[in-house]
Amino acid sequence: MTTDDVLIVDGYNMIGAWPELREAAERDLEEARDRLIELLADYQGFTGIKVILVFDAHQVPGLGARLKQRGLDIRYTKEKETADECIERLVGELMRRRRRIQVATSDYAEQRVIFGRGALRLSARELLNQVRESRRLIEQTIRHRQESRRNSFDHHLRGEWKEVFERWRRGRK
Repeated sequence: MTTDDVLIVDGYNMIGAWPELREAAERDLEEARDRLIELLADYQGFTGIKVILVFDAHQVPGLGARLKQRGLDIRYTKEKETADECIERLVGELMRRRRRIQVATSDYAEQRVIFGRGALRLSARELLNQVRESRRLIEQTIRHRQESRRNSFDHHLRGEWKEVFERWRRGRK
């Protein structure tokens, strides 16, 4: 994917499919939503892919909502609109802009519809694997930077100078 690519995520589908989020939702649904937002914001920041997270609010009265949280585009559907309908509408709008669109959902019927509209599908498990891999790479990068900061002076010395300084450090000339 490139930076012009878009990933649309069915939020409650991920919460139901990812073990960590499913457990959190049993305690507190808001906690699970916040954790999903955190994970996807980190993923977006690491990959450069624009993520649109859609939450189904079709049984909640109102016009829906669109907000930014941690740099993530989050959409709550309007009254009588399902997340699937919102996702299908977004795919239609974004495809006109000639972007590569992926939709993360494990809903088979929804996968077929969005695939028919030109978007690519990504199962909940596939997205979870990508998010985990990006987190692993982020942690690896952070560790590497911390280690290089600790040894930053030593890291930039040539071999002969390292030997000179090591001899001085040990009290030898």
